[in-house]
Amino acid sequence: MNLYDPDREDTTVYQVVVNHEEQYSIWPDRKELPLGWKGVGKSGLKPECLAYIDEVWTDMRPLSLRKRMEEMAKTPPPSPLPADPNGPRRKSLVDRLCEGDHPVEARLHPEKTVKLFKEAIDRNYIYLKFTGPTEGTELGVRIDHEACDFRQANFGNGMGTVHLEGKLTLDYVRVRCIADIDLKTLEGKGRLEKIAVSN
Repeated sequence: MNLYDPDREDTTVYQVVVNHEEQYSIWPDRKELPLGWKGVGKSGLKPECLAYIDEVWTDMRPLSLRKRMEEMAKTPPPSPLPADPNGPRRKSLVDRLCEGDHPVEARLHPEKTVKLFKEAIDRNYIYLKFTGPTEGTELGVRIDHEACDFRQANFGNGMGTVHLEGKLTLDYVRVRCIADIDLKTLEGKGRLEKIAVSN
């Protein structure tokens, strides 16, 4: 039986939670908060909580990154030596991840289970790790449920595939992360697409 029914009305009361990096999510009000998260005093139905997050979470960068960038703005690093115009240019991480599909896996703590994967999807925020040539690139992705496809997924028995899409900022570039994850292994293929910036 497929536990995820996008047409079923969600009557769960959620609370808005935030972690030490000032990243927001939602969590069922009746459940004990996971380690590292605390409530912000806002609760209600999912649309109400997500609308609140959209209003207050205006800077998606983690707190540690914002602090680092503020420090760099105060004391910028020395200018690098000019690049050899005749030498090869190394592609940026974003450009490399936008080229074709790459192996990815769901990053879950404390253990890698379909149950925790489903809970992360329900919270609209998952971590994916690109495990190929860009090994070590772990991305936090805010899920766009309207663009996702759960029709081939059976979370009850851990079979089938999930098509996930969501947005994030990587190296100052707004991108969409697209991944297809096999529930049996919680691994699959993924890529990035740059989001065009409108003037």
